[in-house]
Amino acid sequence: MRLKDKTITIIGAGIGGLTAAIALRRQGANVTVLEQAEAISEVGAGLQITPNGLAVLKALDLAEDLAWCSQRARAVVLRSHTRSEEVLRLDLEQYAADLRYYFVHRSDLIGILADAARRAGVKVRLLQKVERIETGAQPKVHLANGARCGGDLVVGADGLHSRLRAALNDSSEPFFTGQVAWRAVVPNTVGLGPEAQVFMGPGRHLVAYPMRDGSIVNLVAAQERKEWAGEGWNHKDDPENLRRAFAGFGGKAGDLLRAVDDVALWGLFRHEVAQNWQGEALALLGDAAHPTLPFMAQGANLALEDAWTLSSSLAEAPDMTMGLTLYQNRRRERAQKVVAAASSNAWKYHLRPPFNWPAHQILKLAGHFAPGRMVGQFDWIYRHDVTAG
Repeated sequence: MRLKDKTITIIGAGIGGLTAAIALRRQGANVTVLEQAEAISEVGAGLQITPNGLAVLKALDLAEDLAWCSQRARAVVLRSHTRSEEVLRLDLEQYAADLRYYFVHRSDLIGILADAARRAGVKVRLLQKVERIETGAQPKVHLANGARCGGDLVVGADGLHSRLRAALNDSSEPFFTGQVAWRAVVPNTVGLGPEAQVFMGPGRHLVAYPMRDGSIVNLVAAQERKEWAGEGWNHKDDPENLRRAFAGFGGKAGDLLRAVDDVALWGLFRHEVAQNWQGEALALLGDAAHPTLPFMAQGANLALEDAWTLSSSLAEAPDMTMGLTLYQNRRRERAQKVVAAASSNAWKYHLRPPFNWPAHQILKLAGHFAPGRMVGQFDWIYRHDVTAG
């Protein structure tokens, strides 16, 4: 289908929304992005771009921009929590030498995408809060300021509480997983190299990796607990609560935790993957379609995959309806599989005595005798390339 002169409205200027805007604009569509915030910015958080997400940035000629403002990951290292002793090293340079993994500050990636979108001619409108969506062959987006907009296609890249998801699907309540997570950025005073460090403790774990020029470190600390915490990244918490929850974490983990002076806490909720990703002239992508837990670092990467696949599916199909159906058929099963993998991954890092010691010994043996197999166990995620073919 020719997208030239088609009018497309995208709700949400996050990673998925901006990437879709760039890809659709390159096909000639007139694209407008609606963002409710007063500025396009994401603060205080890091993310990992794995090879499947990088494939999309390469196809959009943005991979070099990413490389300039991020750290290329050399390894993933699993450590015990008490003294930070190494349990397993997954050497990416040796056993995945053809792949690239990056640690990037979210605001830096958003900046790259926003600049590319504007250069391509995408219109970005700020302070545009969506009230409701009127469905039909020419859908209309009703805004809080009384304005309306729409076009030939409306794309919901509006996150966890998507207005468009609610218009396409029956309501479903997420459930609390019994886990919470803290997120913080601290100075790299411990000399952390370009590796993802996973400190494993009973009922909790800490992930740390450097960003930008290596001068700062992103921390994500997950804990199993019964007390509910709100969903979303912007719930401020007292750093002492984090330190008390991770008392007993020593070595570099302890040093990093002591450096935290500003931290956010959020509850981890399990959401079902949306049954309907598309309707008449409507489509969902990213967290609006498939919110995922952070334990496989795939939220941003799946959004990148969605954005490219939406654009390519529309280009390949003879009409809008078939293009949107093709998009859902290509994406939904994979998203379900990745979301399920993320949901089942955290327990491996949370083993309690007496099970943690023998489990760590097994990991050490596997790393010694089959390091390539350990690195390649998730190749079905990382080597997937939506831009190929």
